[in-house]
Amino acid sequence: MDPTELLSAYDSQLREEAEVVRATVVQRQGPLTWAQSDDRGFVTYSSLDGIGGVALDALIDTTLVHFRDETDVGTVEWKTRGHDQPADLGERLQACGFAAQEVETVMVGEAASLAVAVQAPPEVAIRRAGDGTDLLADVIRVSAMQKAVFGRGSGRDDERVAGQLTQDPDHYQMWFAEVGEQVVGAGTLDIVRRTEFAGLWGGGVVAQWRGRGIYRALVSVRAQAA
Repeated sequence: MDPTELLSAYDSQLREEAEVVRATVVQRQGPLTWAQSDDRGFVTYSSLDGIGGVALDALIDTTLVHFRDETDVGTVEWKTRGHDQPADLGERLQACGFAAQEVETVMVGEAASLAVAVQAPPEVAIRRAGDGTDLLADVIRVSAMQKAVFGRGSGRDDERVAGQLTQDPDHYQMWFAEVGEQVVGAGTLDIVRRTEFAGLWGGGVVAQWRGRGIYRALVSVRAQAA
């Protein structure tokens, strides 16, 4: 696929339904999809083309009123993309009270090109969470590592993640690298139903074990599973 085809595939397959598959409440409001998961709200859409100015401001205001007055969520994320129209969407969201977060970049590649043999250090074992061990215990260990690396993770979400891994093992998996009892790297695999895509998320390696091929090995094993 060329870049234009990839972007079209992304827009048509990974927006809206694919983003809210694990939400507990989902409803439509015009071109928007409103979703709730635990105490978080989420707003997405496939396109806002043709909506701007006063109409867009009204849509943003309606969304804020909904989550403020009709839900008990603590935070709301309005997911935007760099190629979205209108071009002043971000400015209008911030004018209505949303705060811009750090820019994220989505990288897309063919799984076959990523599923190459990578040799991790001999003392490092890479395996899937719950493979012959207690799944929740594995999730808690991985979560603690992610907290050390990213400054978040560990705690109340561990049981929820373990439940998702148990309920949908063919589409949602966690893989990690360990040295003895220490988790030194991890990442998840999220195979998106009814699409050509699988997401490799949460990849990270503790500082003292970086530069030894562990991250690449975790990418490879998840690409092979995909």
